Amino acid sequence: MKIWLFDILACPLDKYFPLKLYIFSFENEPEEFQSIISTYVNRDINFIKNEKIIEISYEDNELFLKDNIIIEKTKLKTYLNLTSSSLIEFENIFDNTTNKLSKKCIEIMNSDVKSRIIEFSKNPNFNQIDSILPELYFINKLKLDFEIKTGIIFCDKCKRWYPIIDTIPQMLPDKYRDEKKEIDFLENHKNLLDEKFFNQDLKPFKI
Repeated sequence: MKIWLFDILACPLDKYFPLKLYIFSFENEPEEFQSIISTYVNRDINFIKNEKIIEISYEDNELFLKDNIIIEKTKLKTYLNLTSSSLIEFENIFDNTTNKLSKKCIEIMNSDVKSRIIEFSKNPNFNQIDSILPELYFINKLKLDFEIKTGIIFCDKCKRWYPIIDTIPQMLPDKYRDEKKEIDFLENHKNLLDEKFFNQDLKPFKI
């Protein structure tokens, strides 16, 4: 499951949004996380532009942007509003992996990236768009290039949990769920969740 999918997922039972995402493992190697961290920290604008992930154009004195997430050419202010909204979801993403570099990426997203984008959005300046290209690059890479292998999607409203198994979110109605398989999944990953999680009235199965 790509992280961008979490932006649009709602609980299939009660349609509640936003959900919570607990990540147990990624398919990606640690070096891939280090690569985007290094690019972000070094702020190599020429390299980022050459990647051609963020496309910038001017028409009738208006600046337009699009990228691999916001795929339609969009006016700067609207683009920034959409991007800022998508970053709020990271407050509900919890990296419970043993990968220090993936944890660092989530930390960067929730701190530096979000604050820089929100600050720039308050007073967007055509001539300073390069100053947030590293942030836009980082958002696109983390959301689209990294695959969650195992984890749990959780609905705070109905207390239902849905496993992510082999990159696929298993968001099925209760009657189609395999109790034994999912209880085993919880047992095998209980060391990656705290006691508070298990003390809830989890549905449809709990240990």
